[in-house]
Amino acid sequence: MDLFEKTISNEIIYEGKIFNLEKVRVLLPNGKFSERDIVRHNGAVAIIAVKDNGKIVFVEQFRKPIDKVLLEVPAGKLEKNEDHEKCALRELEEETGYKAKTIKFLGEIVMTPGFADEIIYLYYASDLYKGLKGGDEDEFINLHEFDLDEINDMIIQGKIFDSKTICAIKFLENFILNNK
Repeated sequence: MDLFEKTISNEIIYEGKIFNLEKVRVLLPNGKFSERDIVRHNGAVAIIAVKDNGKIVFVEQFRKPIDKVLLEVPAGKLEKNEDHEKCALRELEEETGYKAKTIKFLGEIVMTPGFADEIIYLYYASDLYKGLKGGDEDEFINLHEFDLDEINDMIIQGKIFDSKTICAIKFLENFILNNK
Protein backbone atom coordinates (compact mmCIF):
# COMPACT_ATOMS: atom_id res chain seq x y z
CA MET A 1 0.00 0.00 0.00
CA ASP A 2 1.24 3.51 -0.82
CA LEU A 3 1.52 5.41 2.46
CA PHE A 4 2.25 8.86 1.03
CA GLU A 5 -0.03 11.78 1.99
CA LYS A 6 -0.42 14.43 -0.70
CA THR A 7 -0.48 18.05 0.52
CA ILE A 8 -3.59 19.84 -0.72
CA SER A 9 -3.09 23.16 1.11
CA ASN A 10 -1.19 24.67 3.99
CA GLU A 11 -1.67 27.74 6.12
CA ILE A 12 0.80 29.31 8.56
CA ILE A 13 -1.14 29.86 11.77
CA TYR A 14 1.77 31.00 13.96
CA GLU A 15 5.20 32.50 13.21
CA GLY A 16 7.63 32.52 16.11
CA LYS A 17 11.27 33.07 16.96
CA ILE A 18 12.12 29.35 17.05
CA PHE A 19 9.43 27.70 14.94
CA ASN A 20 6.34 28.22 12.81
CA LEU A 21 3.10 26.27 13.06
CA GLU A 22 1.25 25.22 9.92
CA LYS A 23 -2.15 23.64 9.38
CA VAL A 24 -1.78 21.26 6.44
CA ARG A 25 -4.69 19.62 4.61
CA VAL A 26 -3.72 16.25 3.11
CA LEU A 27 -5.18 13.61 0.85
CA LEU A 28 -4.80 10.23 2.55
CA PRO A 29 -3.89 6.96 0.77
CA ASN A 30 -7.53 5.83 1.11
CA GLY A 31 -8.82 8.91 -0.77
CA LYS A 32 -10.11 10.73 2.32
CA PHE A 33 -8.93 14.12 3.58
CA SER A 34 -7.40 15.03 6.93
CA GLU A 35 -5.58 17.91 8.62
CA ARG A 36 -2.12 17.93 10.18
CA ASP A 37 -0.71 20.52 12.58
CA ILE A 38 3.01 20.68 11.79
CA VAL A 39 5.77 22.53 13.63
CA ARG A 40 8.30 23.88 11.10
CA HIS A 41 11.80 24.23 12.54
CA ASN A 42 15.14 25.11 10.89
CA GLY A 43 16.78 22.16 12.60
CA ALA A 44 19.57 21.97 15.12
CA VAL A 45 22.96 20.52 15.90
CA ALA A 46 24.17 18.53 18.89
CA ILE A 47 27.84 18.17 19.71
CA ILE A 48 29.59 15.34 21.55
CA ALA A 49 32.66 17.21 22.73
CA VAL A 50 35.39 14.86 23.98
CA LYS A 51 38.33 16.26 25.90
CA ASP A 52 41.86 14.85 25.64
CA ASN A 53 41.30 12.99 28.95
CA GLY A 54 38.29 11.17 27.43
CA LYS A 55 35.70 13.13 29.40
CA ILE A 56 32.61 14.30 27.52
CA VAL A 57 31.43 17.87 28.06
CA PHE A 58 27.81 18.23 29.16
CA VAL A 59 25.66 21.26 29.77
CA GLU A 60 23.14 21.51 32.56
CA GLN A 61 20.24 23.89 32.02
CA PHE A 62 16.63 24.50 32.94
CA ARG A 63 14.07 23.56 30.29
CA LYS A 64 10.81 25.44 30.84
CA PRO A 65 8.55 23.22 28.69
CA ILE A 66 9.09 20.35 31.15
CA ASP A 67 10.04 22.48 34.21
CA LYS A 68 13.20 20.48 34.85
CA VAL A 69 16.96 20.93 34.85
CA LEU A 70 18.49 18.58 32.29
CA LEU A 71 21.95 17.24 31.55
CA GLU A 72 22.54 17.38 27.80
CA VAL A 73 25.22 17.46 25.18
CA PRO A 74 25.74 21.01 23.87
CA ALA A 75 23.26 21.85 21.14
CA GLY A 76 21.61 24.72 19.36
CA LYS A 77 19.35 25.69 16.54
CA LEU A 78 20.40 26.35 12.99
CA GLU A 79 19.82 29.77 11.53
CA LYS A 80 18.06 29.75 8.15
CA ASN A 81 20.42 28.23 5.51
CA GLU A 82 23.29 27.97 8.04
CA ASP A 83 25.96 25.34 7.42
CA HIS A 84 25.55 22.51 9.96
CA GLU A 85 29.24 22.18 10.79
CA LYS A 86 29.71 25.92 11.29
CA CYS A 87 26.67 25.95 13.55
CA ALA A 88 28.11 23.05 15.57
CA LEU A 89 31.41 24.89 16.07
CA ARG A 90 29.58 28.11 17.00
CA GLU A 91 27.25 26.40 19.48
CA LEU A 92 30.11 24.44 21.06
CA GLU A 93 31.99 27.64 21.83
CA GLU A 94 28.92 29.63 22.89
CA GLU A 95 27.67 26.99 25.31
CA THR A 96 30.92 25.54 26.66
CA GLY A 97 33.72 28.01 25.93
CA TYR A 98 35.56 25.32 23.93
CA LYS A 99 36.63 25.31 20.31
CA ALA A 100 37.50 22.14 18.40
CA LYS A 101 40.37 21.50 16.00
CA THR A 102 38.62 18.32 14.81
CA ILE A 103 34.92 17.91 14.09
CA LYS A 104 33.22 14.96 12.40
CA PHE A 105 29.63 14.49 11.27
CA LEU A 106 28.10 11.39 12.88
CA GLY A 107 24.55 11.38 11.53
CA GLU A 108 21.14 12.92 11.91
CA ILE A 109 17.99 12.21 13.88
CA VAL A 110 14.38 13.34 13.82
CA MET A 111 12.94 14.20 17.19
CA THR A 112 9.16 14.16 16.95
CA PRO A 113 8.13 13.32 13.36
CA GLY A 114 4.50 12.97 14.38
CA PHE A 115 4.15 16.76 14.49
CA ALA A 116 7.51 18.45 13.77
CA ASP A 117 10.01 18.50 10.90
CA GLU A 118 13.06 19.25 13.09
CA ILE A 119 16.23 17.35 12.19
CA ILE A 120 19.20 17.37 14.57
CA TYR A 121 22.65 16.91 13.05
CA LEU A 122 25.09 15.13 15.37
CA TYR A 123 28.79 16.00 15.51
CA TYR A 124 31.82 14.61 17.31
CA ALA A 125 34.28 17.31 18.40
CA SER A 126 37.79 16.62 19.69
CA ASP A 127 41.15 18.33 20.11
CA LEU A 128 39.38 20.92 22.23
CA TYR A 129 40.94 24.19 23.32
CA LYS A 130 39.69 27.23 25.19
CA GLY A 131 37.63 29.80 23.33
CA LEU A 132 35.15 32.36 24.64
CA LYS A 133 31.98 31.25 26.38
CA GLY A 134 29.07 33.28 25.08
CA GLY A 135 25.49 32.27 24.64
CA ASP A 136 22.18 34.00 24.67
CA GLU A 137 21.40 36.47 27.46
CA ASP A 138 18.46 34.30 28.56
CA GLU A 139 20.55 31.10 28.65
CA PHE A 140 22.07 29.94 31.95
CA ILE A 141 24.36 26.90 31.73
CA ASN A 142 26.55 24.89 34.09
CA LEU A 143 29.26 22.68 32.61
CA HIS A 144 30.02 19.09 33.65
CA GLU A 145 32.36 16.40 32.39
CA PHE A 146 31.65 12.68 32.49
CA ASP A 147 33.21 9.54 31.09
CA LEU A 148 31.16 7.20 28.91
CA ASP A 149 30.52 4.69 31.71
CA GLU A 150 29.18 7.45 34.00
CA ILE A 151 26.93 8.72 31.20
CA ASN A 152 25.52 5.27 30.48
CA ASP A 153 24.86 4.73 34.20
CA MET A 154 23.02 8.08 34.38
CA ILE A 155 20.94 7.13 31.33
CA ILE A 156 19.97 3.81 32.95
CA GLN A 157 19.15 5.61 36.24
CA GLY A 158 16.98 8.16 34.42
CA LYS A 159 19.25 11.08 35.35
CA ILE A 160 19.87 11.73 31.66
CA PHE A 161 16.68 11.40 29.64
CA ASP A 162 17.04 13.99 26.91
CA SER A 163 16.48 12.05 23.68
CA LYS A 164 19.01 13.92 21.51
CA THR A 165 21.66 13.30 24.15
CA ILE A 166 20.90 9.59 24.40
CA CYS A 167 20.97 9.28 20.60
CA ALA A 168 24.22 11.25 20.42
CA ILE A 169 25.87 8.92 22.94
CA LYS A 170 24.77 5.88 20.93
CA PHE A 171 26.19 7.46 17.76
CA LEU A 172 29.44 8.15 19.66
CA GLU A 173 29.67 4.53 20.83
CA ASN A 174 29.16 3.34 17.25
CA PHE A 175 31.81 5.80 16.03
CA ILE A 176 34.28 4.50 18.66
CA LEU A 177 33.59 0.86 17.71
CA ASN A 178 34.10 1.55 14.02
CA ASN A 179 37.33 3.52 14.52
CA LYS A 180 39.32 1.15 16.74
